[in-house]
Amino acid sequence: MKKIYHLSTCDTCQRILKELDPPKDFKLQDIKNEGITSDQLESMAKLSGSYESLFSKRARLYKERNLKEQKLSEADYKALILEHYTFLKRPVIVIENDIFVGNSKAVVAAAKARINS
Repeated sequence: MKKIYHLSTCDTCQRILKELDPPKDFKLQDIKNEGITSDQLESMAKLSGSYESLFSKRARLYKERNLKEQKLSEADYKALILEHYTFLKRPVIVIENDIFVGNSKAVVAAAKARINS
């Protein structure tokens, strides 16, 4: 599978997509318009090692709900990501059995190298 979960309204996601210039065999899923399914999230978590690794602690709702003060479990992270798309760290790039999560320079560079390999 070659898939990129992104947010079309996110300037950072758009910049990264432009930089990666994924081939046509990649499926792009705008998580705001086409929500993440439980199965999709489970397969991402298997590749990344945890739901927490997919969770964005920079999301506005994370601060608004004061989630930093709570001890969140893996089940909590999963439920929150499924509840609202902004809790997914973006973009998430899945290439076969490799996953690249987030927008750090190192992650984007690794994803780009994998796409072009």
